[in-house]
Amino acid sequence: MAALAGRIAAATPDTRDRGVDALRALAIAGVVLGHWLVTAWATDQAGNLRIASPLTAMPALAPMSWVLQTLAVFFFVGGYSAARGLRSARDGYLPWARRRLARLLAPVLPLAVFWAVLALALASAGVSRGTLRSFALSALGPLWFLAVFTVLTLATPLLGRVRPIVAAGCMACVVLAVDVIRFGLEGPAWTGWANLAAGWLVPYLLGMAWAGGGLARRGTAVMLLAAGTAGTALLVVAFGYPASMVGVTGEAISNLGPPSLAGVCFGLAQAGAALLAHWPLTRLARRPRVWAAVVVANLSAMPVFLWHQTVLVLTTVTLLPFGRAAGLLDAPVSAQWLLWRAAWLPLFAAALAAAVLALRQRRFS
Repeated sequence: MAALAGRIAAATPDTRDRGVDALRALAIAGVVLGHWLVTAWATDQAGNLRIASPLTAMPALAPMSWVLQTLAVFFFVGGYSAARGLRSARDGYLPWARRRLARLLAPVLPLAVFWAVLALALASAGVSRGTLRSFALSALGPLWFLAVFTVLTLATPLLGRVRPIVAAGCMACVVLAVDVIRFGLEGPAWTGWANLAAGWLVPYLLGMAWAGGGLARRGTAVMLLAAGTAGTALLVVAFGYPASMVGVTGEAISNLGPPSLAGVCFGLAQAGAALLAHWPLTRLARRPRVWAAVVVANLSAMPVFLWHQTVLVLTTVTLLPFGRAAGLLDAPVSAQWLLWRAAWLPLFAAALAAAVLALRQRRFS
């Protein structure tokens, strides 16, 4: 392992921004771990498994979402990487876009085929439509975020024609206006989906600004962190936004789906924290073994992102014939459930590693 790590480090060009790669790896790890800890199912009166969340019965766990909901960092780093990559592409936009799409979308086809086969098999085995729907919604949810990320990636040249920081501020204003319509004026709920683009544009545009030399000062990072934290706290305490930065079953408002103003403010804080962490992570990633782990995580980022919930569902489905399994098929209503779920994490990680390895051998990732 030491020799392999040394070869990876030696093959890395000096121009590679190791800190950005480390941020991307941490963002993916946060998303995966967060989903594995809060995705649960509970049996309803009709005997179907329905999506549940430990945050419903244990709202004191909301701070866990402040650490593990790292999608804004993913979009922030994505904007940075897309802007730099497009600027350095010598063959123009279309070849660059094809390469980016290949990396982003290659794992989607095997995921779709797998779920078509799995859904047919479960339906044939007598699994109810409600249970099957709950499993599919949990596993295929990451496709929403990939779709938004793909659109923003393709729009990078257009976004590069505006001032990214000004445009990010405008997008934040759009989110504010939509939230006023939804929550203040009791407008139709569908208006919230405008925030699906506007909300994620904010960190993506800030990443592009960073790539262009903006946000370079430490004071700017501190300001983003402080302003984002203060804005989030104000919206939660004074305006009734949820304290959790992920969706909670039964809650009327979600900060994530679609993004709310509190979610956008939280993303600003995460962008500031990412900027402050960039240089320490760059130094840490100069260690060969650390850098090797970062490289592996980045090479497998999309397969991990798309398949991690499917691994959780598949483990749960495997145990369905054996009745309730603690931490998987029982209601998430106690700290004991959380301890049991934590005990399952090594199995999830091993299964995900096997799935990613299989995909790479078939050149899907």
